[in-house]
Amino acid sequence: MSSPLTAAPGRWRLLGALFIASLCLLAGCHTQAKKLKTASAETLYSNAHKALINNDFEYAIKQYEALTSRFPFTNQARQARLDVIYCYYRKGEKETAIDAADQFLRENPTHARVDYAWYMKGLIYFERTPYSIERFFGVDMAKRPPADLLKSINAFSTVVTQYPNSDYAHDALRRMTYLRNRLAQYEVNVARYYVRRGAYIAAARRAEGVIEQYDGSPSEQQALAIMLECYRRLGYTELAANVERVYQANYPATNESQNASGKHWWQIWRRG
Repeated sequence: MSSPLTAAPGRWRLLGALFIASLCLLAGCHTQAKKLKTASAETLYSNAHKALINNDFEYAIKQYEALTSRFPFTNQARQARLDVIYCYYRKGEKETAIDAADQFLRENPTHARVDYAWYMKGLIYFERTPYSIERFFGVDMAKRPPADLLKSINAFSTVVTQYPNSDYAHDALRRMTYLRNRLAQYEVNVARYYVRRGAYIAAARRAEGVIEQYDGSPSEQQALAIMLECYRRLGYTELAANVERVYQANYPATNESQNASGKHWWQIWRRG
């Protein structure tokens, strides 16, 4: 067994190595800080862009932030403010990414790539809910309040209507249509909730809102069926007859009672 005296040199060598490594690390940090202070706008942007391509988002963000701080009015800085939105998004810092997009839109309203900032806002709000996990556990996402869906639709709608020739317009339209259908289904679920509690007037108004606001959505058939059921229960025979004519004209081969309750052919065991 070695004595404390014989073991001491080994410990001192280890401490010495750690001390030297710490000095090298500090020197490296100092050198890196000095490079950030002396690098040109072109160099900073080039370094950041290379890091972005290599998925080194932390380093890219530092380079972009140094660029926008030292050269705020250059073309590279304006592009950096766009690129950093994507960096924060990929890094998982969604709120910071939205703040960066809002800042770019405020400061560069006429920039040629404003459509990208709007698209990224819509995409971030679109992905705020963990769709895949909740679908795996059988959660009906449309039964939850819309939360950020309206914000996503608004951002995508801006891309589609104001920048129809944008590279992102097609995807924005697809995502907006999906969200619109989700909102329509949410309204149908609320209407069914009112039906179950006997609030037939409230349910009919909610269903009517689906038809007015989300014309052509898959939920329109269910909304008509809810309106028909509510008017029948309320004794509004003339209104019920009008709705029934519309329903039969558009969906002649379906059962409106199943659409009103939300049942399907594989759910005959459900009650109420």
